[in-house]
Amino acid sequence: VQLQASGGGLVQAGGSLRLSCEASGSIRSINGMGWYRQAPGKQRELVAVISSGGSRNYADSVKGRFTISSDNAKNMVYLQMNSLKPEDTAVYYCNVVIVSITNPFAFHYWGKGTLVTVSS
Repeated sequence: VQLQASGGGLVQAGGSLRLSCEASGSIRSINGMGWYRQAPGKQRELVAVISSGGSRNYADSVKGRFTISSDNAKNMVYLQMNSLKPEDTAVYYCNVVIVSITNPFAFHYWGKGTLVTVSS
C-alpha cells in the first residue's frame, strides 16, 4: 500500500490551497482518511478526518476554513484550505486506515508529507 500526497506550496495569507492524497496497492477496504500536520518544533496534530460513511471532524483551529472530502471510488482524500494563515504553515501528512488484501487487520498508513508555507 502506498500513499501519494500532492498540492503543497507557498501561498500568501488569505489564499487557498488544495491537497490531494491517493492510496494505491493491495487495498481491500478503507475505514477512514485524514490529514495531519506538523509545524517546526511542534508535535504532529490532527487537522481533519473523514470516515468511510462521510462523517467529518476538524481541529478547532481550522473549522470554517478547511474542508475534507473523499472520492471512495478513486481512494482519494482531499483537503481544501481557504483563508490560510501563517500559523497554518506546516508539513501536511495524509493518513488512511486500510484493510489490505493480505492482512485482515486495519492499519494506519502515512503518506510522505507535503509542505505548506503561508507568508504574511
